[in-house]
Amino acid sequence: FYRLISSYYGIYEHGIYDWSKDFNSREKLSKNRLCGEGQNLRFLIIQKMALKIKELETTYYGPLNEINKEIIFKLFELSINRYSAVRRNAQNDLFYLFNRIPFSYQVIVDRIVELLKSTSEHDHDQVKGCLYLLLGNNNFFLPTKYSWIIKEKLWPLIAHMTHAKKTSTQKLIENIHKKICKNSTTDIIIQNTNEKSICAAKTLWRSLEANEMQQIEEYNQNNIQSYNRLMETLSLLLKDSSLTWKEQEITLSLLCDIRQNRVPMPLSCIETFLDCLIHDHIEIRKVSIKAVISLCRLQKPPHIYVEKSLEEILSYNGKPLPHITTDQCHPGDREDNLWLTFNDYKPPETQIEWEETCFLDKSFHGYYTWPKIIKYAMNKRARYTKDHEMPEDVTILYDRFMNKQFVRQTTQLMILNDNEEQKNFDKDQFVMFKGLFRNFGLAFFDNFMEQLNELIHEKITKKQEGSHRVAAQIVAGMICGSKNWTLQMLNELWEKLTPLLTEVCNNLNSEILSHWNACFFYMIINKDPRRMFRVIHFLCTLINAKSTLNTFNESARWCLIRNLDKFHWRIPSVWCEVYKHIAELLDHSSLSVRTRIAYVLALSMSHDVTLLDGQSTRQPNINVFLDTISERLNQAIEICERLPINLISDQILETDLETQKAFNFIETVVLTNSDIFYYSQQPIKNGIIRLFPFLCEIKSAAGCDENFKTRLTASRQCVGISYLNLSFLNTFVQQLSQNNFGLMSKTNYFTKIDGKKVILSNNMIKRHAGVLGLCAIVLSSPYDIPTHVPNALMLLCEHLNDPDLIQKSIKQCLSEFRRTHHDSWHEHRERFTQDQLVILADALVSHNYYI
Repeated sequence: FYRLISSYYGIYEHGIYDWSKDFNSREKLSKNRLCGEGQNLRFLIIQKMALKIKELETTYYGPLNEINKEIIFKLFELSINRYSAVRRNAQNDLFYLFNRIPFSYQVIVDRIVELLKSTSEHDHDQVKGCLYLLLGNNNFFLPTKYSWIIKEKLWPLIAHMTHAKKTSTQKLIENIHKKICKNSTTDIIIQNTNEKSICAAKTLWRSLEANEMQQIEEYNQNNIQSYNRLMETLSLLLKDSSLTWKEQEITLSLLCDIRQNRVPMPLSCIETFLDCLIHDHIEIRKVSIKAVISLCRLQKPPHIYVEKSLEEILSYNGKPLPHITTDQCHPGDREDNLWLTFNDYKPPETQIEWEETCFLDKSFHGYYTWPKIIKYAMNKRARYTKDHEMPEDVTILYDRFMNKQFVRQTTQLMILNDNEEQKNFDKDQFVMFKGLFRNFGLAFFDNFMEQLNELIHEKITKKQEGSHRVAAQIVAGMICGSKNWTLQMLNELWEKLTPLLTEVCNNLNSEILSHWNACFFYMIINKDPRRMFRVIHFLCTLINAKSTLNTFNESARWCLIRNLDKFHWRIPSVWCEVYKHIAELLDHSSLSVRTRIAYVLALSMSHDVTLLDGQSTRQPNINVFLDTISERLNQAIEICERLPINLISDQILETDLETQKAFNFIETVVLTNSDIFYYSQQPIKNGIIRLFPFLCEIKSAAGCDENFKTRLTASRQCVGISYLNLSFLNTFVQQLSQNNFGLMSKTNYFTKIDGKKVILSNNMIKRHAGVLGLCAIVLSSPYDIPTHVPNALMLLCEHLNDPDLIQKSIKQCLSEFRRTHHDSWHEHRERFTQDQLVILADALVSHNYYI
């Protein structure tokens, strides 16, 4: 295979494009994916170099000369001809030349600018031709070429044109704008180099002349000036009252596309972005929110990083050092990762302890093994305050959001939406609030708290959903932005935020639940649980809250609690508390509440896994849970079976409290069983196998509830999947033979009515079904004797004197068993005891009667 794909006979001009496709397929076939994306076999690298050289030889037409310029100018004139066919052919030829003569496109830029600035209405065909040249094709697109001078000339004209009155012209401009947004990259402005690169260039090529470095500096300064002029031009253009909303949107979008992190943004542009936050048009507000997000990121104070070994971190905690795993992978619960969990966590009491605590936000840290050196950010970050002098760009942002009227306008406009799709939790708005609170701390807190109280108490029904959405985004931004605040600041935050969250959670409804659920999701995701101990304590108050008459509110609280799953394996003590509390609510009267708690219960046990060279001992155990509820489940089934199947309905359950609770408990167990299979990382447990007989008995309690029957069927199928796991096969089949089919086969089919024996047909069918199930178990292993087969055969032998139909099924099974095991019976007989062999011989050997 290697020799086949590495065969190489050179590259020819006529087949260069086909060979490029062939090379890509060879690269995919032979790439060593274990070594990373950048690693290729040696012969592939050589072939790739040869291909690139040939492409350069084939496509490079040399430097731009006067003849080339004349050809380009003539093709340009044809490209703006009044006839569309002529324009189209000339444009294709022009694009072909631009791709093969470097920087040749610069020749026509000034001419395009001249025509686009023209005010004459007779030049419509020429303007349209210029726009098609700007639109380009799949291989050439002029507006995003790396030249800040070209962007400075063209982008303002794309944003606002005097000829954009016709529909076809407007559509062309929109297509150019979309293509800019799709293809635009952050082009570098300042091109720097270092001494090492200069020395390498001298070695490979030649020594630099004295003025060449100075030319680079001049080039960088020209780029900076072009960038600033372009930003200020677009910013000034946005203040032009003659621009339509669409032109304003395009201008603001272009302004956002050229933001740089190495060159300060002009102050006028920052003012423009903030002005657009309260613009009347929603699309412009969306773009401005993204611009403010980037401003907050550019102004973000840096982290202070620390590198320590695990021994140094643990010794700081003042606890004895456990055995530390650094050389081998031992996943799961270990003594050296207990400190990462929420178990027995005590929040620091002093600011120094809070700053020195090692917080690791990603859940994979410490789960498998430990690196020799751990690099983490200190829980300390500088913030902009009025007590210290702030940079001018930061001051503009600070002054705007210190203005209560501006904050109120911004939040009120966020409530408004044009369509249903925008009613979801807006991540961009959340990230903007997060950036503001991260950079400025409590500076804007009072202004936003005032708005929060107004939003959650909105009286107008149509605005309530949007008000809660914005409130949820602000709260999530506050908490995520406060990650590195001081203890005093956090205490002040939660002192005012806790009553507000409590009020919200006590008044949840179907319209606002998804927003607050998303709020808690973003609070928790990718956070160290020890850092977010206040959020966990608040959710624990929801767990321990008393049941209310408002069942939707109670189920909604459990919907919020399930977000604890985003902490993964690091909150075992909380999951154990959830597990204990839910055990008391399994027979809750509301189906919606039972559905939620079954889901949360499954999540609490989802980390109960069996690991290779590891263990998971701190999490709630699935087997223990199922064994605990088995007795109660059996009692509930017996209670439900006291009533005839067709009498168990909603009306009966409402009057019979005991039966209602029993049915509710059964339904919750079925839901939990299904959810365990859906959410658990390792759902197949011995406890699930032991639960199967109860699932088979539950059908008689289902009554006329079709939904429950569907869920019960799905739950049984989940257990049936465990049959595919060979490690559980014997346990599963043994459970079926003894506790399922074995019990069914012993069903009594006689009863006495007026002193006479009467055969019950339903019981006879059930008995026969049990026998057929045992037969299936025996015949499932035609050339082997698993451990469960001998017991199943003994149970069948007990029914040799049953009615004819059952006898016939057993004799057919025994006959087939003898046929398939006859050749190796000397080996198979060792699986049976002596007593079992005697019983089996008596059943297999036909009796002869002589007269």
